[in-house]
Amino acid sequence: MAESIQSGLVQATQVAREAAVRRAANGVRFAAFGETGLDDAELVHMVQAVPMDVAAALGRKTYYFVPLALAEGRNAESAGHRSGNEETMISPMYTAELVEQAICHRNVALGADAEKSADAGEEGVFISTRLLRDRFSLAFELFINVGHAFVDEAGVPESFGELAWNQAVADVRGETSQDAWESRAQAVGGGQMAGRDGKPRIDEKARTEYIEAAFSDAIAIYMLSLAVDFDYSELREREYPLLAPQALTERLRLVARLFPPNAEYEFAIRYRRRA
Repeated sequence: MAESIQSGLVQATQVAREAAVRRAANGVRFAAFGETGLDDAELVHMVQAVPMDVAAALGRKTYYFVPLALAEGRNAESAGHRSGNEETMISPMYTAELVEQAICHRNVALGADAEKSADAGEEGVFISTRLLRDRFSLAFELFINVGHAFVDEAGVPESFGELAWNQAVADVRGETSQDAWESRAQAVGGGQMAGRDGKPRIDEKARTEYIEAAFSDAIAIYMLSLAVDFDYSELREREYPLLAPQALTERLRLVARLFPPNAEYEFAIRYRRRA
């Protein structure tokens, strides 16, 4: 710990005690600490993009935007997003040395000693703004975390589950994340576990995991579209094929109907024809 103090690192729980927590108009609690490199108006715009009905499920969360979050004594790959026995430490500034140890975000349980008031959250999500160097990446990191938190608290709407599963059964190309891609493949079994009727047997556990992952992705992409103008191709990753545009459009439009945008935000899908 002495080395941490000398290097300028601060315990995440101390940041939670000292940072000025604000509540956005939609009810989401957030705070900025240190040299985040974020414009305040831009930060508020990003947080406020979370629809009211989604924000209502985040009552136990507070989002802390910090330069770099890391686990003391372990590198980011082995430490993971959630705190274990390692103390989550925060650097109030960017350094080339510490960025190698940082992770995109860390979830930290905030006990009674870390709470400044009865309004404080039970879990702090510390997001590394200087590791996520552009607005797109930072917003997506926030919204993916929000999407998973919503599923944990509220589950998946039945209508979305039906849509996503029908697309999977129809063998629609691609998916929206590695987790969704892998759990979908396991759920349908690739046709290798066919029963006597010739139909593939469904792995129900994997099916549930798939629908939850697909919904978390869809609501995150939806919120991203409210906060940032981006091209479909920016969602692409190398490890799996991205979901077909029309299928993604169907998912996003359903999410928009379930969770309408807040005032001053607009949901729109624009198509471009090739020249």
